[in-house]
Amino acid sequence: MNANGITAAVGEPRPRVEGRLKVTGSAAYVADLPMPGLVYGWMVTATVSRGRIRDIDATDALAMPGVLGMLDHRNARRLNPDVAHHFGPDRSLPMLQHEVIEYAGRPVALVVAETPEQARAAASALRVTYDAEPHETAFSMNHPAIRPASTLFGPEANIGDLEAELAASTVVVDEVYHTPEENHSAMEPHVATAWWKDGDLYALDSNQAPFSISQVLASLFFMDRERVHIRAEHVGGGFGAKTICGAQLILAAMAAEHFERPVRVALTRQQVFLAIGSRPPTEQRVRIGADADGRLRAVHHHAAFAQSTLAEYIEWCTEQARTLYAAPAIRTELSAVPLDLLPPCTMRGPGATPGSFAYESAIDEVAERLQMDPLQLRLLNQPAVSPVSGRPWSTRRLVTCFEEGARRFGWAQRDPRPRVRREGNLLVGTGVAAAAFVAGSFPATATITAEADGTFSVKIGASDIGTGARTALIAVAADALGVGTERIRLHIGDSDLGANPGAGGSRGTTSCAFAITETAKALREKLGDPARPVTASVDTTPLINWQPAEERNTYSAVFAEVTVDPATGEVRVRRLLGMFAVGRVINALLARSQLIGGMIGGLSMALHEESVRDPLTGRLVTADWAGYHISAHADVPNIEADFVADYEPQDPSGFNGLGEIGNTGTAAAIANAVWHATGTRQRTLPMSLGRVIETVASRDRQEAIGVA
Repeated sequence: MNANGITAAVGEPRPRVEGRLKVTGSAAYVADLPMPGLVYGWMVTATVSRGRIRDIDATDALAMPGVLGMLDHRNARRLNPDVAHHFGPDRSLPMLQHEVIEYAGRPVALVVAETPEQARAAASALRVTYDAEPHETAFSMNHPAIRPASTLFGPEANIGDLEAELAASTVVVDEVYHTPEENHSAMEPHVATAWWKDGDLYALDSNQAPFSISQVLASLFFMDRERVHIRAEHVGGGFGAKTICGAQLILAAMAAEHFERPVRVALTRQQVFLAIGSRPPTEQRVRIGADADGRLRAVHHHAAFAQSTLAEYIEWCTEQARTLYAAPAIRTELSAVPLDLLPPCTMRGPGATPGSFAYESAIDEVAERLQMDPLQLRLLNQPAVSPVSGRPWSTRRLVTCFEEGARRFGWAQRDPRPRVRREGNLLVGTGVAAAAFVAGSFPATATITAEADGTFSVKIGASDIGTGARTALIAVAADALGVGTERIRLHIGDSDLGANPGAGGSRGTTSCAFAITETAKALREKLGDPARPVTASVDTTPLINWQPAEERNTYSAVFAEVTVDPATGEVRVRRLLGMFAVGRVINALLARSQLIGGMIGGLSMALHEESVRDPLTGRLVTADWAGYHISAHADVPNIEADFVADYEPQDPSGFNGLGEIGNTGTAAAIANAVWHATGTRQRTLPMSLGRVIETVASRDRQEAIGVA
């Protein structure tokens, strides 16, 4: 309770403020919003992985009813070829600029008509012929084009004498792990409506970072950023795929200018797979050396990932090896393989999620070879300070996560031997994995106005992509101003509200909360003036400590129980428990929901998700939910997620982000449980029926002839 006798809003498990709108279907998403004079664009994508457009025959398409015209490389306006995004220059963003095809799924034309049905029919009548050229889409760590990845996130780790420590180790694990290309699969496909007025560009777009996307779009069109206005009021999921300036927005803006009408471009599910970036495949070699007592001596994590020839990207898989456990020698390497693919983009827990699968599987393999409890091994090797930098932690409650998780899960009753627990025909196993995710805040701008009616208008360019950010930020604003939540009027999802990082990197809410808190302080200093309204604005850029003395992370310990049918290879997750250290929790109801969603994503990664490309054509053959499987209700058990007491000293309110930490350790925990159930190690995701039954059958054959 604050000085005004009002119960604090932060810490209260309040339901989301827009929840009723969403469950009743009243929330207006981009595709729901009417627009006078609206016409529709339908995207046509390339069917070859590399080559050139020889001809586009639009005769039949342009003669069809309702068709206004078509854009392609012959008549589209010229865009900035040097535009950049998060990781640097991105030559995939200038669309319809030339006849060259760099990847299958590259937009080659946009047909515009009075109705979406007319646009789709005309697009189907378009005849595009190509001169196909040799392409390269096959990813491997042994690819001749492999090179060091960008060091935008800083240099890789290299401490101690790695080879000497490996040579002195009692046990050495040296294994290779694989994760496939994965798609975000947000419920709402990408859609944008764009129009021009008095030389300004306006757009409604399903994205999770309106301000940064307005920057990219302005650069593309050679405009001042202030003349580009992007709104994203409600967004039906993103998971990273909507942090980028998507094809739907670029093409809608080009068409709106060309046809002088508002244009809506809504991608189909298949087009999202083909034209919107995804998580790249990875191949990761992990070498770990340990003494007989379980003390780690050496860690070497070399991760490679696929990327496009068009743009730089980083899938930072080596973060876990730098953070989770102590060792005298730690070396990490990150490599990229440029291929004829569309540029990857961040997917929930980028780098850390595939990286934790490889690293935490390898840690379990060390425990297996030492015949040691895997939880005991992890507890034994906890570092007092950062293993690589030597800096202290701002806060580190990972051991508490392990201990409380083990107590709730009943880990002490676990028989450590693999393949001994059975229930009928099913093999039963349990596993554990840890994860860390780097935390912090990005610059953000907030404006708060004390209105004459006693309410407070809070304006900040935040994004709520289904996470409950609105509800959390209202609570933060109410407490910062010392009033009830009913007096807060929050305005978000608009690039005109000021610089903001959007929802991404597990920093959206912490960045916005920091800006709101500081703006509330500035406003309180002005409230002695009886005249209202009174307004204060703050930009947190100069307030952020870019080189703190302590390392800042969130942590998790995930415990899993699985059953495996050795006759079919079917894996079922029966229990998932996650304990999380994420700083002070703003709203446990929403935070728990977000973490459970992340754990479901990790489960889906472990057992189902895999994009597959035709080895001859390089084209994606799983570009829908019939071919690309995600976890359905029947696959998801009763999941428990909870928090250990934590407070982040680097944040003025004690907050940390939690958007990614739910995903990061889950797949590894499930993989470790599958080993415990079957006695066979799955080093390739997903753990599909065929992969599991093949390795289980191989073990059975070896046991039958006395090899194992």
